[in-house]
Amino acid sequence: MRGGPSPEYEVSLKTGGTILANLPEEFEPLDIFISKDGAWHARGLEKSPYDILKTVDVVVNALHGAYGEDGTVQKLLEQFNIPYTGSDSIASALGMNKIMSKDIFNRYGFKTPHHILINENEKNLVSKINQSLPFPIIIKPIKSGSSLGISFANKVGEIKESLEKSFRHSPDLMVEEYIEGKEAACGVIEGFRGQKFYTLLPIGNFGENENAQIQEAAKTIHQALGLRHYSGSDFIVHPKRGLFVLEANSLPELTHRSSFIKSLEAVGGNIGQFLSHLLSRTLEQS
Repeated sequence: MRGGPSPEYEVSLKTGGTILANLPEEFEPLDIFISKDGAWHARGLEKSPYDILKTVDVVVNALHGAYGEDGTVQKLLEQFNIPYTGSDSIASALGMNKIMSKDIFNRYGFKTPHHILINENEKNLVSKINQSLPFPIIIKPIKSGSSLGISFANKVGEIKESLEKSFRHSPDLMVEEYIEGKEAACGVIEGFRGQKFYTLLPIGNFGENENAQIQEAAKTIHQALGLRHYSGSDFIVHPKRGLFVLEANSLPELTHRSSFIKSLEAVGGNIGQFLSHLLSRTLEQS
């Protein structure tokens, strides 16, 4: 299942294309395409979700962003009792909401950047931001995947233009302090290689202790949010302040350029093996 009415439509098409190209031979694929206006298609014909889903045994969810990653399509699949890959509707909605997930990160003792919440109808936003946070700052839509809608401001004079860019994607934004440091992404796969929660190696130049800390954090986040099958978490390692959690991804991008697949290949795996494991696990749990 790929495409969808999300700004991450193009990324979803690429993830879906990679999955179709690497699907193990024992599975017969059906390319379910969802257009930007939300219409479902199979074999080149527009059909209702019911008419398509009644012909499948399991859905590989290759959607990203709103609709496909926020619990919406998951609820639909649950209504039809169709097994699907990735997190369920509740965990998906939780992982997609930056505020709710940040609260859980903090509850588990993880550091996150200081932040404030703003709405496009508020007055004196420039003054509010300037008085609340040190520069530089990063502005993000509260419910969004990938880097869509994210903007930066290094000084007061840049806030207005940065807000205008981000408000094009959402009326509700989170403004955070920008944390300097080394970026890290770490994937988790359930039941892989004999481990209940197998953590991939973080991509980046990290020492052994840093790797272990990032991997343990990714594993804890996966469980804390109730994520399922696989996930990815993003971090910043500040040289003095330590590890900060940025966000969790319930459906990481699965293309050969993505950090998840690069990490998998770094430990001797490949996407074909991962898909075989993912589908087998999904069907076993259905």
